[in-house]
Amino acid sequence: MTLASGVATAQGPSSDPRFRGGDGAAAKGLTWVKAAGGRARQHGGMDIKHAPNSFPLAAIAAAPHRLLFFIGAFNVIAAMAWWTAWLGGAMPAPTVPAGWMHGFVMQYQVLPAFIFGFLLTVFPRWMGQTEASRWHYLPVGLGLVAGQVLTLSGLATGSAMLVHLGAVNTVAGWIAAMAVLAGWLFRDRATTWHALSCFAALVMGLAGLLAFVVFLHLPDPRLAFAMLKIGTFGLLVPVYATVAHRMFPFFAANVVPGYVPWRPMGWLVALWPLCLAHLGLELAHLHQWLWLVDAPLVVLTGYALWRWWPRGPMPPLLRVLFVGFAWLPIGLALYLAQSAWFAATGEFALGRAPVHALSVGFFGSLLVAMVTRVTQGHSGRPLELGRIPALAFVGMQLVAMVRVAAEAVPDPAPWMLAAGLGWLAVFTPWVLRSLWIYATPRADGRPG
Repeated sequence: MTLASGVATAQGPSSDPRFRGGDGAAAKGLTWVKAAGGRARQHGGMDIKHAPNSFPLAAIAAAPHRLLFFIGAFNVIAAMAWWTAWLGGAMPAPTVPAGWMHGFVMQYQVLPAFIFGFLLTVFPRWMGQTEASRWHYLPVGLGLVAGQVLTLSGLATGSAMLVHLGAVNTVAGWIAAMAVLAGWLFRDRATTWHALSCFAALVMGLAGLLAFVVFLHLPDPRLAFAMLKIGTFGLLVPVYATVAHRMFPFFAANVVPGYVPWRPMGWLVALWPLCLAHLGLELAHLHQWLWLVDAPLVVLTGYALWRWWPRGPMPPLLRVLFVGFAWLPIGLALYLAQSAWFAATGEFALGRAPVHALSVGFFGSLLVAMVTRVTQGHSGRPLELGRIPALAFVGMQLVAMVRVAAEAVPDPAPWMLAAGLGWLAVFTPWVLRSLWIYATPRADGRPG
């Protein structure tokens, strides 16, 4: 089982490590119960019934990861379909520059749906608290899906009002999620540093989101620029790196004989000031000095990859995690090279290659890898990569390389379009498979 498959049996929290949440801390306060007309789970103090006649909406809303991963999977295709259509000249020019909207949609609407689905599942298990009920995560899902639909509708029609409404609904969903997560943190009797790190990144993300909302009413380009930069180094890199630091060694120790987990908190402590320093330098347009913080970031993340990578055979579902993480030091190395070259020559080379090595390579690859792992475990299926997720992951490596290489050619537009079409081609089968799983009961007949 995975990090998100920690549950308790009818006798109480299970002693079987396969049924423990997160890194082995057993979930508390959950019991399985039977209900007339279908199965029910005691879920945060509220019985959730899964009656046959309520399928598939009840199945989608049965757990936070189901609902929010369903929304995220829809967003992955819808958002990239708009961007690819715009690159191909099939969409009107939006009221906000299209590149800025692309960055906003991907960083603040697409990926956060998956992030919140994951964190609303694992926070109570990391802290040994009661799981969320439907009333905790349904408002999150409604806010995020309304925000995405309204934003994309506004972009497709050229309506500034719909874009504004989409941003406001996204803020509502975001705050609803943070309120639930903050409740668990407030009740945490111990200090769960990984949870605090993730929450701090969400605070940074909320600041970037609010900067964009203000920009829509007060069109100062510095606010949009701040939104874009905060989304990468204030929100996504810290969240992804924190989850990797906690979970990847745990996953490897479960399946690789003799593997010794390595996850010192000093690594996470060192990551945060370096990410914030990178963010601050970008916001101040001091790109010629980025190499000062990017060099230690490359060493820090590259060393973690070397320490985490198992020295023996490992299953494909584990291997894709480490391959996806490898894009983080690669992207940071590109930032380093870009900054050093700019400092030496005054020429800003590589364009947006570094940020797309992170956004497509690192974020996109680990999106496939992590969501597939959680989906398999939570749907009662074997923890195997499978053909469709494997093709999606391999395809993402090719898409990332095409998008990064596009910055090195005289006319990048055709290559950018090819990368967008490639994204849709590799993600569509994976998304359709995922949506079907979230809308159907677990394969093993258990609730959740």
